[in-house]
Amino acid sequence: MKTSDLFVKALENEGVKYIFGIPGEENLDLLESLRGSSIELVLTRHEQAAAFMAATWGRLTGEAGVCLSTLGPGATNLITGAAYAQLGAMPMMMITGQKPIKRSKQGQFQILDVVGMMRPITKLARQLVDANNVPGAVREAFRVAEEERPGAVHLELPEDVASEHGEFRLFERSWAKPPHAGEATLLHAAAAIEQAQRPLVLIAAGANRESATRRAVLQFLEHTGIPFFTTQMGKGVVDERHPLCLGTAALSDGDYLHCAIARADLIVNIGHDVVEKPPFFMGPDGPTVVHVSRNSAMVDDVYFPQVEVVGCLSNAMRGLVRAINPQAHWDFDYYLRVRAGTLEHIHDHDDAPGFPVIPQRIVADVRRAMPSDGIIALDNGMYKIWFARNYPAYEPNTVLLDNALATMGAGLPSAMAAKLVHPESKVMAIAGDGGFLMNSQELETAVRLKLDLVVLILEDKAYGMIRWKQAGMGFEDWGLEYDNPDFVKYAEAYGAHGVRVESTAALRPTLEECLATPGVHIVVVPVDYSENERVLHEELSAKTCLI
Repeated sequence: MKTSDLFVKALENEGVKYIFGIPGEENLDLLESLRGSSIELVLTRHEQAAAFMAATWGRLTGEAGVCLSTLGPGATNLITGAAYAQLGAMPMMMITGQKPIKRSKQGQFQILDVVGMMRPITKLARQLVDANNVPGAVREAFRVAEEERPGAVHLELPEDVASEHGEFRLFERSWAKPPHAGEATLLHAAAAIEQAQRPLVLIAAGANRESATRRAVLQFLEHTGIPFFTTQMGKGVVDERHPLCLGTAALSDGDYLHCAIARADLIVNIGHDVVEKPPFFMGPDGPTVVHVSRNSAMVDDVYFPQVEVVGCLSNAMRGLVRAINPQAHWDFDYYLRVRAGTLEHIHDHDDAPGFPVIPQRIVADVRRAMPSDGIIALDNGMYKIWFARNYPAYEPNTVLLDNALATMGAGLPSAMAAKLVHPESKVMAIAGDGGFLMNSQELETAVRLKLDLVVLILEDKAYGMIRWKQAGMGFEDWGLEYDNPDFVKYAEAYGAHGVRVESTAALRPTLEECLATPGVHIVVVPVDYSENERVLHEELSAKTCLI
């Protein structure tokens, strides 16, 4: 069997449904093999967007998403997506082409050491040199990409190897049971939690990858009654309307939530990964930290847990439920006051009528417009902090944001992938005007795929987060403003529907109408970021942490 056919058979054997990307001359054998395959090729307009889509597919399904490029510039365009998947723990496979390796065809034209380039930012990077090794290489790549901690892998298929013939042999996916934390470890952790006066629970991204873990975490919370908060990528593990929820750590310090964290004498840290911006900084006088994860802690200057429970997360949480007896001396009164203050603060100004629209009103209207299982995919910018803080997630993986690489340009491709994974769910991409234009060409892809999708563009004609930090550091307001195209006409040029919100009162009905109408919709709303300084710094600090 021809190697490219064998490669595609191996992908089918892994259950691959889509390949996102842009083929080149060196992929033509593989493209021909895909033509007769059950796998659908989603032809994108840029390789970076293909990688974002593949990574999001992996994030939502737990199965490695697959993206494809040619050699040289096509492969280099995947780099940001590779880092996005690797830092964000999203399983993804990249397939790139290469010139013939057994005979020179065009000298060094477009030839880069792509495998060497990929190696530092992937879990595995490998060039395929023998047709007979393809099935095993594909199986190994998927295994590595999907096992904890998930991430990116890369296979390079040279043009001459793709056209060779090899043995038809496939390797079935094996079932591996994750290790369980030992009973002595669980009892040690339980004793530390019971002895604390003001324990607190942190739920992070690692708890958001399996439904069994999410159920076990909820069982733990309801058994112990310990209040919890989340990292940005841990949103939705537990419904944030839960009475024990204190909110999401979207800032480094200064708000109500961080005042609560500062009062804790023990934090149970479920599924945290230090790649995500730390919601608290450990010090010699800080809280005891119980690290509960599939992997042992990556120790650094701000994270060095004293107790580690390493193993299957769902099993560990159920084990802690069995081992812990809720204690009468636990004191949660301050946490509950923090919760009340946080909710009051979050709902402050969420009906503000001013125009352009302030972030609190935008977040509130999006939440009112979206159903419980609706998915929002956030690009990266100032609005991400507002949505992380103010937008409660009701169900798992319904708030897709990146707090690891924190790259711009991922919002629209991520929303497109989310719609492919969950075709019955309402999906909205939310992006600033800067981030949207980094991959706006994928509007054509979304229209071609006949996706039902809403893209909300928050327009301030500046790189707003950097401008805010520039002001906070006392620098002059300079170098970060730009102009935009007419986004309504831009949408219409791609065959999408475009609308500009002209009043604050029109925002929610416009969103609801677009969500209810098939097709791709661009909704442009001017945003007023003047609230950033008052709400994110001055007003919170002035509360003196509810003393």
